[in-house]
Amino acid sequence: MFALILAVLIVMVMAEIYAFALVAGAIGALNAVGLLILLSLFGVWLTKREGVGLLTRIRRQLDAGQMPANELIDGALLLGAGLLLIIPGFVTDAFGLLLLLPPVRAFARSRAKKRWQFRMISYGTMPPVDPGSGYRRSGPDDVIDI
Repeated sequence: MFALILAVLIVMVMAEIYAFALVAGAIGALNAVGLLILLSLFGVWLTKREGVGLLTRIRRQLDAGQMPANELIDGALLLGAGLLLIIPGFVTDAFGLLLLLPPVRAFARSRAKKRWQFRMISYGTMPPVDPGSGYRRSGPDDVIDI
């Protein structure tokens, strides 16, 4: 796992340097640094704006007595987008700005939910869902403590 993280970090640094060199070659180094700063500031402002709207939706769902599962996943995705936008670099800014788009976030949320459900079922912490009934099947080893 450590080797995978190290490899991803090395590839990301190389991609950031390459992207910066391309942009700096096209518009100049000082302009590229200024563009990075503007992208980061705009991204942080946009993340804050989306986050405030998300908090409003979470409060509304909690007031209605519902669990805001989708909103909590969106919050984690917005946090990731904000972190990517704060890190200086054109590649990370592009990924961060993509995560701020609602359709991209909805796609990432659905993938995260499917992966989470698969992991819960495969590791045995959640019984499989019976597709016909919509309820979880209970096995013979279910115990109810009183």
